[in-house]
Amino acid sequence: MKQIKESFELNGSTLTLETGKLAPHADVSVFASLGDTCVLVTLVIGDERSDIDYLPLSVDYQEKLYAGGIIKGSRWVKREGRPSDMAVLVSRLIDRGIRPMLPKTLRQDIQIIATLLSYDGEHSPDIITAHAASAAVAFSRLPASGIIGTTRIGVMGENNDFIINPSEDQQITSALDLVVTSTKEKVIMIETGADIVAEEVILNGIEKAVQENRKFIDFVENASKNFDSPKLPVTPNVKTEELTAEVEKKFGVSIEKFTRQKAEHKQDDEGEIERAINEIVSKFEDKYDSKLIKGVVNSLMEKQVRKVVLSDGKRIDGRDMNEIRPIVIEVPILPRTHGSALFQRGETQILSVTTLGALSLEQLIEGPEGKEAKRYMHHYSDAPYSYGQTGRLFGPSRRAIGHGALAEKAIEPVLPTSEEFPYAIRVVSEILSENGSSSMGSVCGSSLSLMDAGVPIKHAVAGLALGIITDGNDKYFIMSDITGLEDFGGEMDFKIAGTRDGITAIQLDVKNSGLTMKMINEIFAKAKEGRVFILDKMDVMLSKPRPKTSQYAPLVAILIPPEDKIGEIIGPGGKNIRSITAKTGAEINITDDGKVSISGISRESVEQAKILVQNVYRVMQVDEEFTGKVIKILPFGAVVEIMSGKEGLLHISRLGKGFVKNVEDVVKEGDTVVVKIAEVDPRGKLSLALVRKVE
Repeated sequence: MKQIKESFELNGSTLTLETGKLAPHADVSVFASLGDTCVLVTLVIGDERSDIDYLPLSVDYQEKLYAGGIIKGSRWVKREGRPSDMAVLVSRLIDRGIRPMLPKTLRQDIQIIATLLSYDGEHSPDIITAHAASAAVAFSRLPASGIIGTTRIGVMGENNDFIINPSEDQQITSALDLVVTSTKEKVIMIETGADIVAEEVILNGIEKAVQENRKFIDFVENASKNFDSPKLPVTPNVKTEELTAEVEKKFGVSIEKFTRQKAEHKQDDEGEIERAINEIVSKFEDKYDSKLIKGVVNSLMEKQVRKVVLSDGKRIDGRDMNEIRPIVIEVPILPRTHGSALFQRGETQILSVTTLGALSLEQLIEGPEGKEAKRYMHHYSDAPYSYGQTGRLFGPSRRAIGHGALAEKAIEPVLPTSEEFPYAIRVVSEILSENGSSSMGSVCGSSLSLMDAGVPIKHAVAGLALGIITDGNDKYFIMSDITGLEDFGGEMDFKIAGTRDGITAIQLDVKNSGLTMKMINEIFAKAKEGRVFILDKMDVMLSKPRPKTSQYAPLVAILIPPEDKIGEIIGPGGKNIRSITAKTGAEINITDDGKVSISGISRESVEQAKILVQNVYRVMQVDEEFTGKVIKILPFGAVVEIMSGKEGLLHISRLGKGFVKNVEDVVKEGDTVVVKIAEVDPRGKLSLALVRKVE
């Protein structure tokens, strides 16, 4: 590939793109650097596939720990393992921007691999990678319909001042993390996390991002003039066209019928739908591949959905455009979990379960930027039965990781701080039945489950997905709370979650050429109307967090002792902390910042452990009395343990009123005695005086 080196000013820094220098066997290689963050993006176009009916694009983002100067912490495994959740999310972000720009009929294998090579802790690798991937597509033989740019927007201050591509430090304090991929005129992809930010602020941020993207698109357009590779031809599949005409002629009426049945998802009709599809396959499988036949049937179903909406102005299941499916809520539903809720909207059914634990159970994440602790974890789980299918159980798919991260992002802004609620929190959303917007259903279920667990969240959170169908011109219909078929047959999946006061999370995917700002403004208005409707339904069942955590949840207490007392609390070789744990049954953990976390199922055990830990660093007062045990006899006195981990010297001169020649004439090892504090020296050492022996 031709070697070029071009630079672009990006928010005060210089983004440099080099092609052809690295990975020369790739069709396109782009080495992108911003500051000292460097990413290599390669694009390879493989052979044409005749066995599939979809665009075979794969995008993989690889984090290398060496990029941040880190060796993996595991003692046994030093090589990077499976992609982290963050790597999966970056892969999805790039894929969702590029995929709509490529022809759906393209059947060449396309693989984009992005590798993080160097990370400076300031410039976000995901934005640099998105820029490099966009450039790689533009420089390649792929017949993309346009060039895209990606910009992150943050906000600061009371006036919600926008920050273009904020640094990593600025992102920590920003109330908004808005990532927008767009062409010069239309929005292709949005990913957002927000601290309950008003719709107007985010809408203005999207417009600002599109403006910034235009600058990058102009830069790539100019750089593309260096490459004169002919684009791959996009030719219709003759077999597909022939088969479509035959199927439509013979089974058009049947397809219309079971499309409506599938949309309504009437249980009694499910067998009839499957039989109808299998009948079509059997009629043509001697001439065409069964996968191709099913793909054609699905395309005709998609066409039917669009026809009903565009021609009749109605949805395939008869709902109004803004109508939310029936909602059923049950809180709680499980007897021994810490919190649970069943949320069902139409045939999308989610069981969300909350588990509370000590802060020591936070998830430790290791990446090029170092180690990070996650206190709140949301996991999305969709087994094959939720789709009415059979299949093998593997780990979470990329889709499941993405949906879990979206719900996590939606809930995080309303969570109490660890000081307000000293627990690690895990929510699992079990998808029991899937028919549209299960990720948004899991947001609703998680909000209810957390409140049921007694987690003092600031506000309830709800979400829904909206779809759109256009005629390619100015006519379009926006649909609230889309079903699976409307998602499949429509042109976007626009998920928006938030409270009554603002937005906490957004995820947008499109299958068309993008959305105008006029469309997005309308979508935001409909989303807020639908969100408030769902929150009203949730409030009927549970409007605020329960006053107490479950009787089955652990109790947690946090102590912040003086820094110089941590060693005493632990004791030599951990002796003291083990002793307290053995006596009370509570679990004690000390964090790197010096906080002592005490947890246990029994309130009594936690309180007892709390007192014992506090006693280690409490300030002793002269004349204060304690009952203790003689643990050692010395020639000049006895050592008395007055509480766990706290000892004092009972000098021979303070054993009685008169002269004592031998310590053991008065006390012996193992005796229980009542003593008082005679002196406390500047280092905290205690001198004791005998009050009496306990016989």
